[in-house]
Amino acid sequence: MEQIPITPEGYDALKTELARLKTVERPENIKAIEVARAHGDLSENAEFDAAKEKQSFLEGRIGELSYKIGNAKIIDPNSVAKDCVRFACKVLVENLDSEEEIEYMIVGPDEADIDQGKISVSSPLGNALLGKKPGDEASLQAPGGKRTYEIIDIL
Repeated sequence: MEQIPITPEGYDALKTELARLKTVERPENIKAIEVARAHGDLSENAEFDAAKEKQSFLEGRIGELSYKIGNAKIIDPNSVAKDCVRFACKVLVENLDSEEEIEYMIVGPDEADIDQGKISVSSPLGNALLGKKPGDEASLQAPGGKRTYEIIDIL
């Protein structure tokens, strides 16, 4: 069974979203389907079609979240060794082209938010940083060309 690495914060966010989908979104959608059904001919009922399409999306997302929660491997950032870049580490890097220093936290794909400095472990940069130590360089091919980062520190 596949284990999905996730931080405690990311795990809580998935559980919150799942609860909202089950207790708020799904019941609202069921009501929308009932209202649309009451309008008569379902073959030409755009409201019914839209509600059924949303139901399909909701059920798919509920299934996906349930799977991820059930297979989650929660990794506490405070328990991660700081000898090299790993999942849940915070890392200070320098973009060698722009000489800009940036701090990132390596997280799961569902937690990634570049505005908060969280990059996915499966992103090109996240993947390039894994296993590196302070002083090492990580290179990757970005849409704008090759980029090279130096690992300054693991925080």
